[in-house]
Amino acid sequence: MHKIGFIGAGNMGGALIIAACRSIGADQVLITDYDLAKAEALAQETGCHVAASNDGVVQDAEFVVLAVKPNVIPSVAAGISPALSQCVQAGMRRVVVTIAAGVPIATIQGCLEAAVPVVRIMPNTPVEVGQGMILLTCSQPAAGEDVDAILAEFQGLLSAAGDFERIPESAFDYTTSISGCTPAYAYMFIDALADGAVQVGVPRAQAIRLAAKTVLGSAAMVLSTGKHPDLLKDNVCSPGGSTIVGVNELEKHGFRYAVAQSIIRSTEKNFSLGK
Repeated sequence: MHKIGFIGAGNMGGALIIAACRSIGADQVLITDYDLAKAEALAQETGCHVAASNDGVVQDAEFVVLAVKPNVIPSVAAGISPALSQCVQAGMRRVVVTIAAGVPIATIQGCLEAAVPVVRIMPNTPVEVGQGMILLTCSQPAAGEDVDAILAEFQGLLSAAGDFERIPESAFDYTTSISGCTPAYAYMFIDALADGAVQVGVPRAQAIRLAAKTVLGSAAMVLSTGKHPDLLKDNVCSPGGSTIVGVNELEKHGFRYAVAQSIIRSTEKNFSLGK
């Protein structure tokens, strides 16, 4: 019996698989994918085990992670439902986990015959380097199960992935936009900073390194000081200095508006993904 199993070994699933192997040991991790060669390659890299089918994961793993795209979640969940019911009837504990944006827990439960706890999470790509932000929530389990205990146990299985934030499911789709989508915007920002630095004469590799480290340090300042980002920004802007000139240039081109709109539009998309 494995502690956690993954159905899907794509980019996000693969990152979580690696984190699980680091957290609890590869022997406790079971994976599969519709492209079995992909799962086998990842298993060779990490030392985890491969199941020949989705049902194989359900039969041999206590936590079953559906690491597949939102549009196939209903068919995958329905497909494993008979095997899941057999496990539950045999007295084996099972917890289903989904990472699909826009797909509520009720949709997953509607595809399953057995009444099992369903954990919904939304990780982001920095889980790959142990710096992820993972949102999570859980359905109300059957008698004898405790939500806090389930979530605490699950966090332990992926402790090497990063930090966790428990939120109500009603806040999931719009909170996902700030944690799940933002890394893409941050990468674009770092790349743009590096482009500007290259234009004024900084070598490309050095420009990327300086930009990334500075963004990382700035984020750490927000978290460690607890000060409002705008106050920290003001502290950098000396009167008549170069920073305020750059800030004004960003404002002139609608920097804040564009960033805010990226969150708003991605939230709208999140709501539509599960429909």
